[in-house]
Amino acid sequence: MRPMNAVIPLPDPVRSARDPRAAEREQHKLTKRLRRQVGQAIADFGMIEAGDKVMVCLSGGKDSYTLLDILLQLQKKAPVPFELVAVNLDQKQPGFPEHVLPAYLRDLGVPFHIIEQDTYSVVSRVIPEGRTMCSLCSRMRRGALYSYAEENGFTRIALGHHRDDMVATFFMNLFHHAKLSGMPPKLRSDDGRHVVIRPLAYVRESDIIEYATARRFPIIPCNLCGSQENLQRKQVGLMMRQWEKDHPGRIEQISRALGDIRPSQLADPNLFDFMALGRRDDAPLPDARAWLAGSDTQVSEAPLPAG
Repeated sequence: MRPMNAVIPLPDPVRSARDPRAAEREQHKLTKRLRRQVGQAIADFGMIEAGDKVMVCLSGGKDSYTLLDILLQLQKKAPVPFELVAVNLDQKQPGFPEHVLPAYLRDLGVPFHIIEQDTYSVVSRVIPEGRTMCSLCSRMRRGALYSYAEENGFTRIALGHHRDDMVATFFMNLFHHAKLSGMPPKLRSDDGRHVVIRPLAYVRESDIIEYATARRFPIIPCNLCGSQENLQRKQVGLMMRQWEKDHPGRIEQISRALGDIRPSQLADPNLFDFMALGRRDDAPLPDARAWLAGSDTQVSEAPLPAG
């Protein structure tokens, strides 16, 4: 694992050679689109209510910067009052530029807190060299953030996952865990004590990249897991990008499909009562052992239907 040793600024925004104002107009349109999509997601899933204290998890990446930036814009004109606090988990990676986020947030005038927890040493000690660290790292990071949220009375925990993350998670679970599940826009934690929201649920990653570039956020790279090659999520990402290249709009279609589930057209008996479908009132429930134990003789002796 390489130590983290630099802040990587995003490149300057692209500007039109013919019309210097074109880039500004495009940026204005992009900002309006992101505000509309985030506002729509908040409304569709009831993410934020009056009086909520929202913990915005800020990692130093493009997604969480964009999340905080758009929420701050919406907060000024929102129909309900709510509080935003940026929270970062300093995992004590070697060379981590710990001054960057505090300086940025102070300049922005945003309340914030830095949690210091040496998860880096734990993950480095437990996970063998060359193995992916995402699972353990994310569990420890989630535990630290949840604990802080509970101790400080936060009613919502906002994460920066976007539309493409949600589609990728669906395929990860499909390919590697044989289940149809994904990353919901809003959920209650397993212990029931926290409500997690993903306000970027409708936002494309390409729009976030463009927005973060134009806003010149001071991006901090994650060399703990992001630099590891051959991650399954990277492979799924490559697949999705190729699909979008060959068939523009496919990822959007998949994203919309995740919000239009038809249980009767799948095969989960816990979601749909297949037993009751077309069953006569006097018919006994089927016995799998009896069906599996059936013989050719039993089948041949069964009465044939008339006609």
